[in-house]
Amino acid sequence: MAKQGDAYKPSAATMRSRFVLEMAAGMGAGEEQVYREPEVRLNTLDGGGSPVNLSASSTLDGIEKVVGGALDLAFLNPSAALTVAYRGKGGTFTTPQPVRAVTVLPSRDQCMFVVHGDTGLTHIEDIGREKFPLKLSLRGREEHWLHNMLDDIFAAAGFTLADLEAWGGEVRREGHIPRPGTPKFEALSRGEITALFDEGVHGWANEVTPAGMTVLKMGQDTAGRLEEMGYRRDHLLKARYPTLPEDILTLDFSGWPVFVRQDADDDLVRRICAGLEARKDAILWEGEGPLPLDRMCADCPEAPLDVPLHAAAERFWSERGYL
Repeated sequence: MAKQGDAYKPSAATMRSRFVLEMAAGMGAGEEQVYREPEVRLNTLDGGGSPVNLSASSTLDGIEKVVGGALDLAFLNPSAALTVAYRGKGGTFTTPQPVRAVTVLPSRDQCMFVVHGDTGLTHIEDIGREKFPLKLSLRGREEHWLHNMLDDIFAAAGFTLADLEAWGGEVRREGHIPRPGTPKFEALSRGEITALFDEGVHGWANEVTPAGMTVLKMGQDTAGRLEEMGYRRDHLLKARYPTLPEDILTLDFSGWPVFVRQDADDDLVRRICAGLEARKDAILWEGEGPLPLDRMCADCPEAPLDVPLHAAAERFWSERGYL
């Protein structure tokens, strides 16, 4: 197993893939295994011979496929994305989706909106008030929840991406997390773009202020509207990122919920839970040691849980003493 210190931290795709592979092994699966980068699907056979489709991909279409029956289980990040789907809120869903959680793979994170210091902006709401023509760089992967999340943030703040472009702004979808040294981070530092929105803040939050950038704050009213949709407010803490001028209100981006349909077969869900328990020592996660199952089904900062557990999962975790 690879070391799990900061220098050897496994990628999110690796963790999800190993999670599903080990879980399936714990379920006694293995009749047929199909791997396709960056997604892993396992077509396993249960006692009655029915195929079981488990996905390690973390895209928004996982909700559609689980609800539609093409998948029995999928991941999503952050936990708030599944909450928004469950409530049927925001700009993505028009009706509540019949999803239930099985567990949440821990991952502590926030999102962050950063602008070049020369803009003079201090709050997200300033963009709309000033009709500021930002040149904004977003994650290149179009199905990433960051795009849906930003649409909801802007809506809560009173404007849209289309408004931004109408004011003379520009929206680019390119690259990955803008850590120092990446083209996106350096382009913002030089002023070639004027804004970034992303997550994975542990890798770049402490570097933005020294590079002449400003982390935008979120207003209380905006945060309240977003909470109604299913998001959680959070803070970028100066105690953790000492180069920041102060604690900054933002949104949580924690957790990788594992979910099924509301009416998923009880026996299948119990087998999934049992598989995780059986292989908890072998599954990679962001921390050290075995999976902390007691924190993965009980709602904690690194594993938020605002969607009900599937009834069979709740019974299993309770019987085993994790709840």
